[in-house]
Amino acid sequence: MRKVHSAASICLLLAAAACSSAPEPAPVGSLPQAATLRTLSSSSSGSGSPTLDLGSTDPTQVVSVSIVFKVTQPDLLEWFVQQTQEPTSPFYHQFLSVNDFTSAFAPSTRDIKRVADYVSSFGITVNGTLADRLVLKATGTVGQFTQAFTFTMHDFQQGSQQWHRPTSAPHLPSALSDVMLVVAGFSTQPAFVPKMTTAKAVVPTYAQSVVLPKSGTATGVPGSYTVGDFANQYDVNPLYAAGIDGTGSTIGIATLAGIDPNDAYTYWDQIGLSVRRDRIRQVHVDGGGAIGAGAGTGETALDIEQSGGIAYGANMVVYDGPNTDGGFLDVFYQAASDNVVDSLSVSWGEAEIFYEAALNGGTDYTTELQAFHQVFLEGAAQGISIFAASGDSGAYDSGRIPGFSGPLTVDSPAADPAITAAGGTTTPYTISGADLGDPSVTATYAVTGEQVWGWDGLQAFLDANAVDGMTNWSLFSVGGGGGVSVQWRAPWYQAGYPGMRRSEPGQSLSSTDPASGAVTTLLTLPAHFPGRNVPDVSADADPFSGYLVYDTPDGGWQAGYGGTSFVAPQMNGVAALLRQRAGGRVGLWNPMLYRFAQKARGGVSDVKAGDNWFYAGVRGYDPGSGVGSLDVDAFTRAVSRGDCE
Repeated sequence: MRKVHSAASICLLLAAAACSSAPEPAPVGSLPQAATLRTLSSSSSGSGSPTLDLGSTDPTQVVSVSIVFKVTQPDLLEWFVQQTQEPTSPFYHQFLSVNDFTSAFAPSTRDIKRVADYVSSFGITVNGTLADRLVLKATGTVGQFTQAFTFTMHDFQQGSQQWHRPTSAPHLPSALSDVMLVVAGFSTQPAFVPKMTTAKAVVPTYAQSVVLPKSGTATGVPGSYTVGDFANQYDVNPLYAAGIDGTGSTIGIATLAGIDPNDAYTYWDQIGLSVRRDRIRQVHVDGGGAIGAGAGTGETALDIEQSGGIAYGANMVVYDGPNTDGGFLDVFYQAASDNVVDSLSVSWGEAEIFYEAALNGGTDYTTELQAFHQVFLEGAAQGISIFAASGDSGAYDSGRIPGFSGPLTVDSPAADPAITAAGGTTTPYTISGADLGDPSVTATYAVTGEQVWGWDGLQAFLDANAVDGMTNWSLFSVGGGGGVSVQWRAPWYQAGYPGMRRSEPGQSLSSTDPASGAVTTLLTLPAHFPGRNVPDVSADADPFSGYLVYDTPDGGWQAGYGGTSFVAPQMNGVAALLRQRAGGRVGLWNPMLYRFAQKARGGVSDVKAGDNWFYAGVRGYDPGSGVGSLDVDAFTRAVSRGDCE
């Protein structure tokens, strides 16, 4: 069992060591249309309905918010997380308890009282703080909050959806700016999308039958793969043979949709896995996420089924919150404060170029990014390994929004340096014209080895062979998310690493007026920025070589599912196996991944083919697949024996 150092000992060590600077988001230019960008992001489903401003929100309407405090020593926190991954450091793979984290990094009770007294003076009810003392919960009316933070709030409607959100940024009192970071929860606008893709949703003529295992847990059928097929592809079976199934580990899922746990049990039962019937615990944050077709329930289902199927002996805690800016922040702060899970994955997000408008009217995005970053650092400091899906729109994360240009961009929160970004590959499959609804086409499209996932090759096949109804169908830019952040600089574990890229020149987000054809540039991205490269590690995410999902609201068994939504929970399941083999938490994976990728016994397999519409798979690191995919047995052995070897 690893010794857990106290906050006091960290501070003593700090006195004798140099502390690195915290990475800061980089400016991405002026945002004159920040509110417009926020609307575009939430409209990525392509409904086409205009957004209507219904006027001021009823001032008597009751809202609940989360006031996020600044960590007191951000440089120390950054430094400590780095030390937990330095093999020569006395803090290597040794982590903090919540109490020690609070002692070192949370604001004092006196400072918290200053904020509580301020909001209380407006009649707002203070509901208490989370265990890490970084979030204070408060409830009041819209009128009380708009007075306290000097902003305006309006109601909006798009199609059948209605919500309210600030139309100007809440103003934090200058006297409290040393303590407060952001106030989240004013907006009820759906803010994020799951990183899940189905073959039929993008290629409507594709026919994929559900195939269940005849023996064992694997099907061997692309499009109907299970966790058993993942185990076969990525060398997990030696761990099972050694009795390593995740027992003693707890998997966390951060999600913005609810689920009936019986769906997960049905999935495991029918593919032949025997699991405990009480292994799933649900934590409904801020009232919990919605359940139903179109609400993202399928995303939550696959997250649980994949991670809990790979580590079938592990316990699970599902943190589900509403699909809002505040809900997304709160699921992470709740999980970090509880400090029950050993690993955590999330498969929701949005293009980082939209994120500057995600909260508080969008006028100061750096505070929202910092709010996420510090909770991810908290998780890393406590030894929680966190994984995020890198997106399913290839190198152009906003490229599938109708009416707007798709500049090279990456997904958030996967781009955060304190998260392991899970990217996508394609594994072997063959598809014919008949599979796509045109039996007259006898040619076939085949993937013969693992490569970076991108459907540009499939697009070329459709065009060259005139597949009926598909020649004008654009598959751009479906593929594994990857590229260069323009908001986070390259972190220490990527600095100087071969293959790192800088942001490309000439990238901007623009919209086209359908009536006049006039083009408006909304955002210009910086060129040659030395940003964080995404992803870090990858696995099969192509729906054509993809997976089964069981999800009652969407019709039960479904085949042909994919997306990096699968890879993030798969890495989460692997993390549970790793924790059992290593005998304890290992924290942030990324420094280990980059070291092991250069070692013969490191368990990292290079992916040197394919592309995600821009970044090609090459020898070494590339922003298509990261360092590559895993040999899970070799990787977990390497971590367990220590990466000094």
